[in-house]
Order: sequence, then C-alpha cells, then structure tokens
Amino acid sequence: MDLFDFMKEKSLREESPLASRLRPQTLEEVVGQQHIIGKGKLLYRAIRADRLSSVIFYGPPGTGKTSLARVIANTTHANFRQINATTSGKKDMETVVEEAKQALGGFGRRTILFIDEIHRFNKAQQDYLLPYVEDGTVILIGATTENPYFEVNSALLSRSTIFELHPLEKEDIAALLDRAMADRERGLGAMRAKLLPKARDFLADAASGDARTALNALELAVMTTEPGPGGEILVDVETAADCIQRRAVRYDKEGDQHYDTISAFIKSMRGSDPDAAVFYLAKMLRAGEDIKFIARRIMICASEDVGMADPNAICVAAAASLIVERVGLPEARIPLAEAAVYVATAPKSNASYLAVDQALSVVDKVRTSVPGHLMNIHANGEGDEAKAVGYKYAHDFPNHYVRQQYLPDEIREMRFYRPTELGYENRVREYFRKIGKWENGEEEPGMTGKK
Repeated sequence: MDLFDFMKEKSLREESPLASRLRPQTLEEVVGQQHIIGKGKLLYRAIRADRLSSVIFYGPPGTGKTSLARVIANTTHANFRQINATTSGKKDMETVVEEAKQALGGFGRRTILFIDEIHRFNKAQQDYLLPYVEDGTVILIGATTENPYFEVNSALLSRSTIFELHPLEKEDIAALLDRAMADRERGLGAMRAKLLPKARDFLADAASGDARTALNALELAVMTTEPGPGGEILVDVETAADCIQRRAVRYDKEGDQHYDTISAFIKSMRGSDPDAAVFYLAKMLRAGEDIKFIARRIMICASEDVGMADPNAICVAAAASLIVERVGLPEARIPLAEAAVYVATAPKSNASYLAVDQALSVVDKVRTSVPGHLMNIHANGEGDEAKAVGYKYAHDFPNHYVRQQYLPDEIREMRFYRPTELGYENRVREYFRKIGKWENGEEEPGMTGKK
C-alpha cells in the first residue's frame, strides 16, 4: 500500500457513515444474534477456532450480515476478499480464485471470499464458484436479504451452512446507540452531544430491528443540531423523529417480505382480526404493492375462508376489485379497506372449499357414470327432458323437493358439502331440516374440520 492508498483508506474510514465506522471488530463487540453467535454456538466455535466452512448469512437489512463477515476477516488467519454482487461479475471472481490458488499452493493459506448480495448473481455466476468451494480453494461467505432456498443454487446451498439473522431487539439497538455516543474514536463520543433517554428509546423502537437505520439517524441528529447555550448538543424525541422520519417500510415486492406480508394479511382476515388486516393492507399500499393483486387476494379469501357462511362477502370483494381497477389510488385504498374489513368480520366456513377439493379427489380416483334418470334426452327423443323415465321433477312435490339419487351409483353414499352452523350456512341446515333432506335415516352432516 503506497501513501496515496493509505490516505484514501484513512479518509474513507473517517468520513464513512457512523453505522460503517461502528462495525464490530471482535466477536465480543457483536450485538444480538445470540442464537447463532452466542458462546458455545456452532458459528462462535468455528470463528474462534478459525475453522470456518462455507456459510450463507440470510436476514433483513441492518441485522449484521456484513458485520459478521468483517469480524471473521479480523479473526481468521486466512486471506479475506470481499466483492459485491451488484457491481461485480465473473471476472472479479476469476481474479479472486486465481489469487486463492496461488495462496493455497504457494503458502498453504486459505482464502475467504465474502460476496455481499449474493442473490444478485445469476445461475451461471453462482455455478462458477461450485468447484472451488467444493475443493476448498475458497471458503464462501454469502450474504443475502432474500430467502437463499429460492435465490441461491441448490448445489451451492448443499456445500454451505445457512445462518438466519433476525431483526435486532429494541434493547440491542439501544445498546448500539449508547456505544455510538460513548466511543470517542469511531463514534460520536468526541462531540459534546447527549442523547436523551426518550429519544434513545424512540430511535431503538422506530428502527424496526435495523441497526443501520438507527445509527444513521443518530448521526444525522447530532450533526445537524445546533449546540445549546452551554455548547452541548441535545438530541430530543422531536429531533430524533425528524431525522428518522417515518419508520421505513421494510418490504421488497420481489422477495420474502412480499410473501410474508400478504400471508399475514390473508391469515388476519381468516382469523377475524380487522385491525391486523387493515394494518397489513396499509403496509402493502405504502410499499407500492399492486392494488389489483391485493384485490385478488381478498376475493380468494372471501370464497375460500368465508364461503357460504356469508355469500355476500364474495360480492363485496368482487365489487371492490372492479372499483379498484376503475378509480386507482389513492381512492382505491377505501374499497380495499372496506372489503378487507368485511371479509375479516364475516362468519367463516371453508365447507365449499373442502367440498370441491374432496370431489376433485374422487373424480381423479373413481370412474363413475351419470344415473340413467338424470341423463339428457337426445335430440331425437320424445317428451320433456325434465320428465325422463325415473326422474322426479322437484317442482311437482311439496316444498319443491323430493328425495332421489343424484350422485352416481359408485359413490351414492358420499357427502362432500357439510355446512357449518355459522352465518348463512346455519340457514342452509335449517332449510335441509325443513324439507326433510336429513330424514328417513340419512345422517345429518357434521361440521367441517380442517382440510
């Protein structure tokens, strides 16, 4: 390293954001993630013993994936190389692999290759690494915010240990804020600044588990606040809120957050929690989710989870979908909210859903024939179609109902639809009792269970 490189590195180190300057240097400085980095845990032991094998760190932004990689770099005796998949390509990997071969062959020294945002590499780029990870030329550390089981090649996954990082707890972020305020070399300790307790708690909570967000907001607050009469910079709640703005919606329409949020939205409607349903709806709207996609999911939930307990639910959902397409945002938020609340507060039944799935299963397994008395009269036949031989015309009987066989002979005793005792379906049950459908020894269907 020449003088210019040294000064450049020194300048970058001093002028980099607080979150970057405050990255942990040792295992003891790591905050949170004790489920993988706590004393006695596999990753802790592997780093301590300098016997790390290929790993992939998976978790939301700001949870310490890059920080753990830097701790490994400071702890290991192996060469450490870092590239970012958003700006690097195969040529960069070829250079690292060639250096790793020389280091291993000439000096017996291993090379750790840290690839940030590894999910950004395409299949061919990921495949290039396989033989070198397999034979130990490089030890891979991949970091990704996406589910590696979907975004990383299975062959590469099979050669790596996956560690999932969780959003940091509020207490963990608060500890990092305290460290930042106290550290005179890498933090803000050299400045006459004070983070008030309520502001500290607010930042720790508003960061939503993202340490980078909290630290960068703290730095902005300290650097942009005028000193008071005594020369001290006081960071209060109002200043903290202004610097962090609205808490960032951590949501990637192409990744896990998309699927997790829509799953929570559906399960909240199914679970009859309108407050949670509206919250997840708001989160999706704020993140820019396709409103037509949201409307489709509400329609599906209305038919699958509400069903015949309230047949009007699917009408409300369908109407909301039509309105959404015609008016767009911001007005579309209102019919979407109305439909979500309606579905969430409606009585629930999946009896229709289970009925058709069971019927489909029977169709796939059993060969059946339509009973003769239900068959269509051919074009050259005589008489009214509804008066086919053996067929009983329902409207000729009391209550417009008569008992007769409709299912094929092969499955004539089967029951698919089992109405619950909730909402409109209870009226169905009462109607069946009234017309005598469950009389003459036929067992009344029980309530539906799980699929």
